[in-house]
Amino acid sequence: MNRREFLKIGGLALGGGLLTATSHLAINDEAQNPVVDRVPVRIKNLHPALENFTMLQMSDLHLYPMTQPSLIKKSVDLANSLHPDLVVLTGDYVWQDLEAIHELAPLLAGLDAKHGVFSTLGNHDYWLDAGVITEAMEKAGLPVLVNQGISIQQGRGSFFLAGLDDGWSGRPDLNATLERMKNGEPVVLLCHEPDLADRYTHDGRVSLQLSGHTHGGQIRVPGLGAMILPYLGRKYDLGLYKVGDMLLYTNRGIGVISEPVRYNCPPEITQFVFSRA
Repeated sequence: MNRREFLKIGGLALGGGLLTATSHLAINDEAQNPVVDRVPVRIKNLHPALENFTMLQMSDLHLYPMTQPSLIKKSVDLANSLHPDLVVLTGDYVWQDLEAIHELAPLLAGLDAKHGVFSTLGNHDYWLDAGVITEAMEKAGLPVLVNQGISIQQGRGSFFLAGLDDGWSGRPDLNATLERMKNGEPVVLLCHEPDLADRYTHDGRVSLQLSGHTHGGQIRVPGLGAMILPYLGRKYDLGLYKVGDMLLYTNRGIGVISEPVRYNCPPEITQFVFSRA
């Protein structure tokens, strides 16, 4: 076999392998099938009145061009079927079309929770226009927490829900965010990029950080994990971690960007169930 014949056969084999892999991804694409991941979390200093409190997290919706409204509606319906006490949204609402926020926000306003729905911003929100996105969200009744927080009260107990500004393109300020927390009140921190947990765990006041940003990689190869992960999302790319004395959870998100598929990484609604540490 001469060199030209060898390269031709090698090229055909590589092309055939890529075609097989692409076909496998298309057949097993999970991008339209959101799932609920139930995650028990033990919260230090939690009041007994908050035992079994349920909080849902949704992230990285990225409406248009690849993520369609039908997936958002399906995800909202699934979330409402769980009858949550609280819903939080951790950034990146649209992708390439800023005007899509005016379609997305009313869909998200359909979320129903006893203590409301609160949101924070991600890097893509800044890259388009954080002001327009914030205005649209708040007009739809979805408060955006940017370096600020609110006490969530149930019975005689409460915890402090804190929303940091985006860690990549914004100006996060943890001290300003926690300025209004009550002494000894547990803190749940919304922070779009998970790898910033290494910074915030040293503060000592945060019990649980909730992040998104990574999409879990969207395509996860068994035994290897995610092939592509973003800046500030390469260390803690998926699921529950213990970072110092703080818990961190990285949500896989709802929408997609770049690659229009998900493999071993379905869209996620996380259901947290609180208990006392």
